[in-house]
Amino acid sequence: MQQQVRIALPSKGRMEGETLEFLERCGLRVKKSNPRQYSAIMPAFPNVLVLFQRPRDIPVSIASGDVDLGICGYDTVAEVKANPEYLDQIIIIHEALGYGECALVLAVPDAWQDVQTLVDLRKRLKEGQKLRVATKYTHAVKQFLERNNLSEVKVVYADGALEAAPSIGYADFIADIMSSGTTLRENNLRPLIDGVIVDSQANFIGNRQALRDRSDVFQVTEQMLELFEAHLRAKNQYMIFANMRGETRADIVKRVRSQPDLGGLQYPTIAQLATPEDAGNWWSVSLVVAQNRLFSAIQQIRAVGGSGVVVTPVIYIFDERPIRIQKLADLLKEDMPQ
Repeated sequence: MQQQVRIALPSKGRMEGETLEFLERCGLRVKKSNPRQYSAIMPAFPNVLVLFQRPRDIPVSIASGDVDLGICGYDTVAEVKANPEYLDQIIIIHEALGYGECALVLAVPDAWQDVQTLVDLRKRLKEGQKLRVATKYTHAVKQFLERNNLSEVKVVYADGALEAAPSIGYADFIADIMSSGTTLRENNLRPLIDGVIVDSQANFIGNRQALRDRSDVFQVTEQMLELFEAHLRAKNQYMIFANMRGETRADIVKRVRSQPDLGGLQYPTIAQLATPEDAGNWWSVSLVVAQNRLFSAIQQIRAVGGSGVVVTPVIYIFDERPIRIQKLADLLKEDMPQ
């Protein structure tokens, strides 16, 4: 029986929906026969088994080798990579999938008007005050505090509604994920000015040993990474097609090049149409333009004689082999015995 490549995806919260939407936009639809099931298939890859896990459990599964690949927020990756137990078993294959943006921050009560920065926290420690911070990211928070000369702050593990910790009294302040900041404000908390521990968004990660030793895992990773890169490169890009009448190709080229937004990714494509002899010379012009320049580009095409303008969103832009694939191959090669 062929060994399956195991991919873990978030099973709850905003990350689950955004991850499934992102994969579908990349042409990697996940098919789950029952909404309550914790496994699924990916029709594009018959040898892939999709497993749904809590976001915080995905990096642990990757590090331990229970799962080969996964998508989760960098905040959870940073927590596991900061744990000496897992050493360096997680490889970040793609660090910026473009969704799930948030930050792990230190947040203090609004009543602490004299505490705006890390320096202010250190002053409280020097004055003899014992401080406790509640968080579920204990390893990442400890590392951050040590780097900033705040190792005397006691890190208290807590899960669930961390925002209540200062008011209940089992911690003085918290370290938790913030996206809009609304939850913190509603609980009379605010982030320190320089209290960002980790900036986070969705990451594509893998188990080092599986990527190094199993060709099937590396092949799936390479293909998924190609699709991710091509889709992200195509984000907010549109393909424009238009027809132009002109005696020669050189005439069309001159008119198109006279406009600032008609350069395309590299150059526009200009090809002669197969028109009847009595229809004159017609040419097709096609180019890619960014969304924020789309209307200007259409006006410019019209200004130089374009008509029948058709616009369609671009799903993929495949370029040369993504540099992340080469970097991954080079990294794994370094692991091989000489």
